Amino acid sequence: MARRSPAEGPQPPSLALGQQYSSLGSQPILCGSIPGLVPKQLRFCRNYIEIMPSVAEGVKLGIQECQHQFRGRRWNCTTIKDNLAIFGPVLDKATRESAFVHAIASAGVAFAVTRSCAEGTSTMCGCDSHHKGPPGEGWKWGGCSEDAEFGVLVSREFADARENRPDARSAMNRHNNEAGRTTILDHMHLRCKCHGLSGSCEVKTCWWAQPDFRMLGDYLKDKYDSASEMVVEKHRESRGWVETLRVKYAFFKHPTERDLVYYEGSPNFCEPNPETGSFGTRDRVCNVSSHGIEGCDLLCCGRGHNTRTEKRKEKCHCIFHWCCYVSCQECVRVYDVHTCK
Repeated sequence: MARRSPAEGPQPPSLALGQQYSSLGSQPILCGSIPGLVPKQLRFCRNYIEIMPSVAEGVKLGIQECQHQFRGRRWNCTTIKDNLAIFGPVLDKATRESAFVHAIASAGVAFAVTRSCAEGTSTMCGCDSHHKGPPGEGWKWGGCSEDAEFGVLVSREFADARENRPDARSAMNRHNNEAGRTTILDHMHLRCKCHGLSGSCEVKTCWWAQPDFRMLGDYLKDKYDSASEMVVEKHRESRGWVETLRVKYAFFKHPTERDLVYYEGSPNFCEPNPETGSFGTRDRVCNVSSHGIEGCDLLCCGRGHNTRTEKRKEKCHCIFHWCCYVSCQECVRVYDVHTCK
């Protein structure tokens, strides 16, 4: 069946949403019952309902990766149940944290849709046959090349659906969304498989594949650490006042489309603050031997830490038996656990 492009019609759901999508893959989708959709997103859902589970999976993938990347930070990407804004007020400010969340969630949607298409779960997309080029020496094209450009297109329709205002925050969100998507396209690579007797690799077939999502998370986390601080400028155009972003310090290089940008400072996240969305770091587990941000000195914000012992059952003294199983004993080990005061 011919593939339809989301660009031909409606547009998709917002990054402010997340957990309410968790059941989309397991039950019929009623687009009107999904809270928070703007009209373009609602039309997208109704016209392209078969890829909505992949959109939902991508948002969830982005949230999980955010929580992995920030697991040792004062802000650890905590989500709030039964709340339309799943990160609470944290994303209300134009901070580095907001920049990362938009980038990783946008990348997650593109990644999940691309993977779903390659797995054949949708009739509107499939394998990529447009950007193969001639084969290399000793190999030929085969398998299913993942169509990342289609996934990026869907993500652009999804993530940017709300960002149509002429203000600085929409400009920032659009930039960071695109930075997340560009990461996937930049890291597409050839994956190959050998064929032949006894693994002789007489014939090798290759296809385009996405990188592991963890690698994308690591890359975007580095972009978070080096994000560019901007300032807001106002211009009068025919449609009225328009806000744009300019790099704050002229002697720094201008951010590229692959860099993350922000224009408001982050709270320190040391103490609970419902206005900023900070949960504080009390009772967080810290690393007593580290001098980094996950160490007890920095993570606990100078308040000190408590130490308790914890017994854990683990497999030990494992032996491989020919052929073919492993037998292990069960050992109890005692660990020191350090938590912030």
